[in-house]
Amino acid sequence: MLNPVVDELEIGGNRGHVFASRRSPEGSVPAAPAVVLVHGIGASHRYLRKLHRLLAEAVDTYSIDLPGFGSTPTPDRTLSVADHATYILGAMEQLGVPEFVIVGHSMGTEIAVEAARQQPERISHVVLMGPVVDSKRRTVTQQALALACDCLFFESPSSNFLVFTDYLRCGPSWYLKTLPVMMDYPTEDRITGVNAPVLVVRGSKDPVATSGWARQLAERAPKGEFLEVKGSGHVVQHNRAVEVAEAIMSFAGFPGLTKTPQEFKA
Repeated sequence: MLNPVVDELEIGGNRGHVFASRRSPEGSVPAAPAVVLVHGIGASHRYLRKLHRLLAEAVDTYSIDLPGFGSTPTPDRTLSVADHATYILGAMEQLGVPEFVIVGHSMGTEIAVEAARQQPERISHVVLMGPVVDSKRRTVTQQALALACDCLFFESPSSNFLVFTDYLRCGPSWYLKTLPVMMDYPTEDRITGVNAPVLVVRGSKDPVATSGWARQLAERAPKGEFLEVKGSGHVVQHNRAVEVAEAIMSFAGFPGLTKTPQEFKA
């Protein structure tokens, strides 16, 4: 399904959007866990669309616009990483999705880790793409410089367009309220409590999620694996969608993609 069904769901007083591509008949029990995609700070489901479309060829796939991001209403208070994880878990429960693979990008990796800690019985696998925040560079200045370097030298025009226009939609106020939440989350400590298998993915040119940092997370996860995708910067799921989709499918034990890279149209 290339045109997902959009649901606006309210969980705990916060409203977000869920973009659902369901292969299973409504009301039936899926044969395999679904895949849930979670964006990073300032972003939305839009830079996950290529990956979503590929995964939806094989499994039920859901992309989230978290409260305050994309075109969702801004919450009355700053939300913690745990609050965002609770939103996703509640939204999936409301949609009748009992078990899923959670895939996060950038700040979304923190939320994925937290969701897997909150309800481990519902998360079969965890995929962390371009994880943050590097424990050796935990200042806003260092992260901003790394992101600027990524945008200038290692991203495609289309990924930059999606990210920057989503930043405008998010707005500076909510972005700046969320930034300390992202910066203060100790992923390297929290990942040790994730029981599900974890795959850490980074683009080989990503200055935000360095090789050392990504490998450290894979090593600290009880069941961790590491994958580096050649030729990509931070937004690896957009610029190398086919490779990332194949890696997720293999990692989670799903059948291969039903379309070849040549057949896929973004």
